[in-house]
Amino acid sequence: MSMIVLSSLHEITSAAWDALLPEAQPFVRHAFLSALEDSGSIGAHSGWQPAHRLWCDAHGQPLAALPAYVKSHSFGEYVFDMSWADACHRAGIAYYPKLLGAVPFSPVGGPRLLGDIQAAGQLLDALSANLAGEGLSGLHINFTDAQADALLAGREGWLPRIGCQYHWFNRDYRDFQDFLDALTSRKRKQLRKEREQVAGQGIDFDWLHGSELSEAQWDFVHACYANTYHVRGRPPYLTRDFFSLLAERMPEAIRLVIARQGSRPVAMAFSLVDGDTFFGRYWGCLGDFDRLHFETCFYQGLDYAMAHGLRRFDAGAQGEHKLIRGFEPVITRSWHYLLHPGLRAAVASFLDEETEGVLAYAEDARSLLPYRDGHPGAATSAGE
Repeated sequence: MSMIVLSSLHEITSAAWDALLPEAQPFVRHAFLSALEDSGSIGAHSGWQPAHRLWCDAHGQPLAALPAYVKSHSFGEYVFDMSWADACHRAGIAYYPKLLGAVPFSPVGGPRLLGDIQAAGQLLDALSANLAGEGLSGLHINFTDAQADALLAGREGWLPRIGCQYHWFNRDYRDFQDFLDALTSRKRKQLRKEREQVAGQGIDFDWLHGSELSEAQWDFVHACYANTYHVRGRPPYLTRDFFSLLAERMPEAIRLVIARQGSRPVAMAFSLVDGDTFFGRYWGCLGDFDRLHFETCFYQGLDYAMAHGLRRFDAGAQGEHKLIRGFEPVITRSWHYLLHPGLRAAVASFLDEETEGVLAYAEDARSLLPYRDGHPGAATSAGE
């Protein structure tokens, strides 16, 4: 067995990489990850240096893989360890560079350890043993699936960390009205009023698949996306070329809704679909319209999911405003292997307290859900 480091996904064919994927999800596909690289959205200049790991047999055939990046900062990860880095800086301990197993800029749970699970375990052990020799402070794997959780839980030195997101579950709703009927009267009226306020501004919506968009429309999409960062004084993570490359390489997964006032496009929401899940990703608006964010990002996505029989709507990280719109608290997990013994002990103690707080928060968050008593959404645990 041997471990190979790929500085680019072009060092492996898309067929060989995708053959290791355990389930339908667009974010770890060769097309998505290579589009990030080829568009210049990631690279050494951005602090995201590709360093993907392959575990191969004696004939060089890949058995397992981890999409991985050498990081010189912690931006774009959505599992926040800046306080750990600050503590290391104060103590004179090098925290960067670190190795991160993740999908850049994508707080979406799913497969990270790809391929045969036994081989993936061997890859993990080899990686952790080689960290010091590579000058890395540790290995972090974000937003893991249940299979990776089970594998990592049995390995010495790995620290689990949990977070909380909000996902919507389709419980066989026929349409949006059927979904509204599952809510309490007050929340039902609120959601209906929000949709009416948007319609009253003369806003209409057009749904497009990836192959249906022109380059001019992709210009608009990126302008909207970038504006959400510019208003906060930050540069956007994704370049304009990323959207065109993704549309070229995996158009079947792309869903875009454009909000227009008359003939003028004013906002958009970019999403991906795979398996039975609708993944809401990017949004942006070039004007000031009351309640348009909720309609474009959430209600339009709910309409689409119900019309196409999708079972789950993953709307990404953060956003307690999702709760009153029916998105339920869901526990996410990441795993951390830290070389410095003092840092590892301090983080382990911190995580014990944080875990208790996150679980309590997720339980309290359920009290804000809008569902009527007796509805499954009001009783399902946050781990669904």
